[in-house]
Amino acid sequence: FFCWEFCGTMHRLQTITTHVCSSSTENDNENEMDQTRSSEESLTIRDNRTGKEITVPISDDTIPATSLSQLRIRSYDPGYFNTAPAKSAITFIDGDKGILTYRGYPIEVLAERSNFLEVAFLLIHGELPNRIQYDNWKTNIMGHTFIHQNMVELMQNFRYDAHPMGMFISTMAAMGTFYPECNPALQGKGVFSDMYVRNKQIVRIIGKVTTIAACAYRHRIGRPFNMPNSNLGYAENFLYMLDRLQEPSFLPNPRLARALNIMFILHADHELNCSTAAM
Repeated sequence: FFCWEFCGTMHRLQTITTHVCSSSTENDNENEMDQTRSSEESLTIRDNRTGKEITVPISDDTIPATSLSQLRIRSYDPGYFNTAPAKSAITFIDGDKGILTYRGYPIEVLAERSNFLEVAFLLIHGELPNRIQYDNWKTNIMGHTFIHQNMVELMQNFRYDAHPMGMFISTMAAMGTFYPECNPALQGKGVFSDMYVRNKQIVRIIGKVTTIAACAYRHRIGRPFNMPNSNLGYAENFLYMLDRLQEPSFLPNPRLARALNIMFILHADHELNCSTAAM
């Protein structure tokens, strides 16, 4: 009986040992694969002056520039020709392949099937609006196309030959003084986390930017400013403010309005480049 029990115990030990060895081998193989994969997703840099080597991880085909500090060197790329300053969940662009997407939507599809206000909603909120969301969004923005009379007088006091871009930038900066309740220097940094204040400023800027641009143009050519027409679409209203003379029933050319809508869509997100960092 003792011999039979001993043999049975030895058999179980042998089975357990085989299983453990097999598991250990599998784990070793997985670890080797992980190490190989890790080494493939890294970059080894050697400083020939000192012989020092560093291994830098590669993520999304990029390496952290701060890793170079281990070699006491810095990267120099004044034109951002090969530098990614941030990650964007909004825009993907590959100029060599002619690819541009907003929130995953190809620009060709948005240009064909959407208008600028829909695309603006997409960029800010992450999804295209449904009908109710769009109607509310459009009403809010078109309701904020009017600018304060003091702002109108400010623009009228520029020289007759002032450059429209200088007028535009100056007026946009001055617009901040009209809404002290949204100024973090006056109200504290809490305004950045206040959803109501942020959304209010968004519709103000999108609504008034075309009015300010149109006034800058009209001032340059010596014509009186046109008040916005909130019954028109966003691009149509901009053309209306640019071109209307005295016609009581003036309407912009629909083909020009459509072309302007597409141009607004193409430039809706500035993407990351040198001037983004400068601003």
